[in-house]
Amino acid sequence: MTDLTPISFADTDIDQIAGHAGRIAVLIDRDGRLDAGARRVNKLTRGGLARLIEGAPFAKLKPGDAVAMAYPGGLAADAVDVVCLPKGADRHVARRAGASLAKLRGQSDVLILAAGTRRVAEVAYGVALRDYRFDDHKSDAEARKGAVRVMCSKPDAAQEAYAPLMAIAEGAFMTRDLTNAPANVLTTTAFADQLAQMKSIGLKVEVLNEDDLASLGMRTLLSVGQGSDSPSHVVVMRWDGGKKGAAPLALVGKGVVFDTGGISLKPGAGMEDMTMDMGGAGVVSGVMRSLARRKAAANVVGLVGIVENMPSGNATRPGDVITSMKGDTVEVINTDAEGRLVLCDVMWYAQDRFKPAAMIDLATLTGAIVVSLGHENAGVFSNDDAFCAAFLKAAKTEGEGAWRMPLGKAYDDLLKSRIADMKNIGGRMAGAISAAQFLQRFVKDGMPWIHLDIAGVASVKTDTTLAPKGATGWGVATLNRLISDMFEKD
Repeated sequence: MTDLTPISFADTDIDQIAGHAGRIAVLIDRDGRLDAGARRVNKLTRGGLARLIEGAPFAKLKPGDAVAMAYPGGLAADAVDVVCLPKGADRHVARRAGASLAKLRGQSDVLILAAGTRRVAEVAYGVALRDYRFDDHKSDAEARKGAVRVMCSKPDAAQEAYAPLMAIAEGAFMTRDLTNAPANVLTTTAFADQLAQMKSIGLKVEVLNEDDLASLGMRTLLSVGQGSDSPSHVVVMRWDGGKKGAAPLALVGKGVVFDTGGISLKPGAGMEDMTMDMGGAGVVSGVMRSLARRKAAANVVGLVGIVENMPSGNATRPGDVITSMKGDTVEVINTDAEGRLVLCDVMWYAQDRFKPAAMIDLATLTGAIVVSLGHENAGVFSNDDAFCAAFLKAAKTEGEGAWRMPLGKAYDDLLKSRIADMKNIGGRMAGAISAAQFLQRFVKDGMPWIHLDIAGVASVKTDTTLAPKGATGWGVATLNRLISDMFEKD
């Protein structure tokens, strides 16, 4: 797994500034007032810092943005990075400030002078999240170098505040690594094996093989993978950090390691992106890692259905009728609507076995949600207003876009089948909603449930504030926040 950049906290020692080799960062309010560290930088550069702050480059900065002063005289440092960070900045601006520094860092050691900064841990978190790259398969990739040291007024308190954020960043990195990985590397078995390794950090992990799934009656899940030479799996990850016997939160993820569409073959253009069709399972895996790393005081079970959707002589055909674990029959109209067939069995199994307090499923489920919401928001569907409101609040707190979408009988009626209990698609119109309606049929009465369609946010073509282009790790921070808010209270 990609390692986080080492970040440490120390008392401010202005005598170390002149000799620091690498980059020095100063955090400056819009009023240009300098703290002790910044004053020393200004003195050593013979007023160079003050001139930069008084000039147009700093005036044009938005809160959280940075400008570099290269090869500053009087310092051993290669550059001084000047960040506009208002004293009253919220967590989002503080994280943006850290991300700005990460983009400038390269492979350099960085000394952040933050004696006058309130949200030191959030700045460090922004550095950690943005300082990511996926170059496992580049033959000329350099080993990652450099570390970050933050000088601040209360380093012990900053370290304490940063520790749980570091755990969340580690979970997000795991999600990104999984989602970025090519399908010939992250095979169904390799994915399951990687999750099994998390036993070493305190998770209880079970890997169910195809014989196990067949005996449980997970026929819709197995139907998706039957055209592939790679075996299907369900991996169950448990974190029992809450009260003994308390019902867990269940997280269920779609883990299609590659999606050709099956017999309903996708167009060739862009099919290479379907390595990210296990993004929902990637988020669940990252959340479970974060919970274990920060020793969350909650009971959470994460279940992921891992399959590969391939065309072959043994593949499921359009028109086939399959019986789910629940016992409902499904007429497969389009084999490219496979994620819901994976999720429905795993959702039913999660409820049947674990009797959860609530359930959330995540999937890169439909292109229709991308048409609706673009790459700014995940689609949120729910049968419980209070649970949904808590999730949306957590997403807003963490700055991860999420937008509630409707459910209703008219959309559910689109799934009527002439020969089975339901079809697996409802047609072009309202495609993301009818997909959610399909999943809702596998939610037991009284079970608070959220479906997250993350097709537009799991992996993107351009940089975001806290991630380079590619897999974003969307959802790890939000779900950690939701668990903290709802399931870790006394």
